[in-house]
Amino acid sequence: MSKVIRFEFQVPNPEEAIEFYSKSFGWTFEKMAGPVDYWFITTGESQRQGIDGGMMKSPDGATRTTNSIEVPSVDEYIKKVVKNGGQIVVPKTAMPNMGYFAYCLDNQGLLFGVSEVNPEAK
Repeated sequence: MSKVIRFEFQVPNPEEAIEFYSKSFGWTFEKMAGPVDYWFITTGESQRQGIDGGMMKSPDGATRTTNSIEVPSVDEYIKKVVKNGGQIVVPKTAMPNMGYFAYCLDNQGLLFGVSEVNPEAK
Protein backbone atom coordinates (compact mmCIF):
# COMPACT_ATOMS: atom_id res chain seq x y z
CA MET A 1 0.00 0.00 0.00
CA SER A 2 1.36 3.41 -0.95
CA LYS A 3 1.41 6.29 1.55
CA VAL A 4 1.33 10.10 1.26
CA ILE A 5 4.90 11.15 2.02
CA ARG A 6 5.08 14.86 1.24
CA PHE A 7 3.08 17.95 0.43
CA GLU A 8 4.16 20.74 -1.89
CA PHE A 9 3.02 24.34 -1.80
CA GLN A 10 3.19 26.29 -5.04
CA VAL A 11 2.82 29.99 -4.35
CA PRO A 12 3.39 33.26 -6.23
CA ASN A 13 5.89 34.58 -3.62
CA PRO A 14 7.81 31.85 -1.74
CA GLU A 15 9.74 34.29 0.45
CA GLU A 16 6.50 35.78 1.85
CA ALA A 17 5.06 32.29 2.38
CA ILE A 18 8.24 31.15 4.16
CA GLU A 19 7.99 34.11 6.52
CA PHE A 20 4.28 33.39 7.17
CA TYR A 21 4.71 29.65 7.94
CA SER A 22 7.90 30.18 9.94
CA LYS A 23 6.28 32.80 12.16
CA SER A 24 2.87 31.10 12.37
CA PHE A 25 3.91 27.48 12.94
CA GLY A 26 7.67 27.46 13.60
CA TRP A 27 8.39 25.48 10.43
CA THR A 28 11.92 25.58 9.03
CA PHE A 29 12.87 25.91 5.36
CA GLU A 30 16.06 24.79 3.63
CA LYS A 31 16.75 25.89 0.07
CA MET A 32 17.75 23.03 -2.20
CA ALA A 33 20.59 23.40 -4.68
CA GLY A 34 19.47 23.04 -8.27
CA PRO A 35 18.15 24.76 -11.35
CA VAL A 36 14.75 25.53 -9.73
CA ASP A 37 14.26 27.50 -6.51
CA TYR A 38 12.88 24.86 -4.14
CA TRP A 39 12.76 24.72 -0.36
CA PHE A 40 12.38 21.64 1.86
CA ILE A 41 9.94 22.25 4.71
CA THR A 42 10.39 20.62 8.12
CA THR A 43 7.10 20.78 10.00
CA GLY A 44 8.12 19.23 13.32
CA GLU A 45 10.23 16.78 15.23
CA SER A 46 11.04 13.56 13.37
CA GLN A 47 9.69 11.30 16.14
CA ARG A 48 6.18 12.81 15.90
CA GLN A 49 3.60 11.74 13.33
CA GLY A 50 3.15 13.93 10.30
CA ILE A 51 4.81 14.72 7.01
CA ASP A 52 7.20 17.36 5.79
CA GLY A 53 7.00 19.10 2.46
CA GLY A 54 8.40 21.47 -0.10
CA MET A 55 7.71 24.89 -1.54
CA MET A 56 8.34 26.48 -4.91
CA LYS A 57 7.26 29.45 -6.96
CA SER A 58 4.15 28.53 -8.87
CA PRO A 59 4.96 28.24 -12.59
CA ASP A 60 1.57 29.71 -13.57
CA GLY A 61 1.03 32.08 -10.62
CA ALA A 62 -1.73 29.94 -9.09
CA THR A 63 -1.63 28.90 -5.44
CA ARG A 64 -2.01 25.15 -4.83
CA THR A 65 -1.08 22.27 -2.56
CA THR A 66 -0.11 18.94 -4.07
CA ASN A 67 0.26 15.74 -2.06
CA SER A 68 2.76 13.13 -3.25
CA ILE A 69 2.37 9.40 -2.82
CA GLU A 70 5.44 7.18 -2.51
CA VAL A 71 5.50 4.32 -5.03
CA PRO A 72 8.13 1.69 -5.83
CA SER A 73 8.07 2.60 -9.55
CA VAL A 74 6.79 5.81 -11.14
CA ASP A 75 6.63 4.02 -14.51
CA GLU A 76 4.40 1.27 -13.11
CA TYR A 77 2.08 3.63 -11.25
CA ILE A 78 1.52 6.15 -14.04
CA LYS A 79 0.31 3.21 -16.13
CA LYS A 80 -2.13 2.32 -13.33
CA VAL A 81 -3.31 5.94 -13.11
CA VAL A 82 -4.11 6.06 -16.85
CA LYS A 83 -5.71 2.59 -16.80
CA ASN A 84 -8.04 3.72 -14.01
CA GLY A 85 -9.21 6.92 -15.72
CA GLY A 86 -6.56 9.42 -14.59
CA GLN A 87 -4.18 11.57 -16.62
CA ILE A 88 -0.49 12.39 -16.47
CA VAL A 89 0.07 16.17 -16.43
CA VAL A 90 3.82 16.25 -15.66
CA PRO A 91 5.64 13.19 -17.02
CA LYS A 92 8.24 11.21 -15.10
CA THR A 93 10.97 13.65 -14.08
CA ALA A 94 14.30 12.96 -12.39
CA MET A 95 15.37 14.65 -9.17
CA PRO A 96 19.11 13.91 -9.42
CA ASN A 97 20.43 11.65 -6.66
CA MET A 98 16.97 11.49 -5.06
CA GLY A 99 14.46 9.77 -7.34
CA TYR A 100 11.66 10.39 -9.80
CA PHE A 101 8.26 12.05 -9.70
CA ALA A 102 5.26 12.65 -11.94
CA TYR A 103 2.12 14.74 -11.43
CA CYS A 104 -1.25 13.27 -12.26
CA LEU A 105 -4.94 14.08 -12.21
CA ASP A 106 -7.31 11.50 -10.76
CA ASN A 107 -10.56 10.57 -12.49
CA GLN A 108 -12.25 13.66 -10.94
CA GLY A 109 -9.52 16.19 -11.74
CA LEU A 110 -7.64 16.24 -8.41
CA LEU A 111 -3.90 16.92 -8.81
CA PHE A 112 -1.47 14.62 -6.97
CA GLY A 113 2.10 13.40 -7.33
CA VAL A 114 3.74 10.00 -7.37
CA SER A 115 7.29 9.78 -6.09
CA GLU A 116 9.92 7.04 -6.35
CA VAL A 117 13.02 7.04 -4.17
CA ASN A 118 16.08 6.20 -6.29
CA PRO A 119 19.48 7.68 -5.38
CA GLU A 120 20.77 6.78 -8.86
CA ALA A 121 18.29 9.11 -10.62
CA LYS A 122 19.91 11.47 -13.13
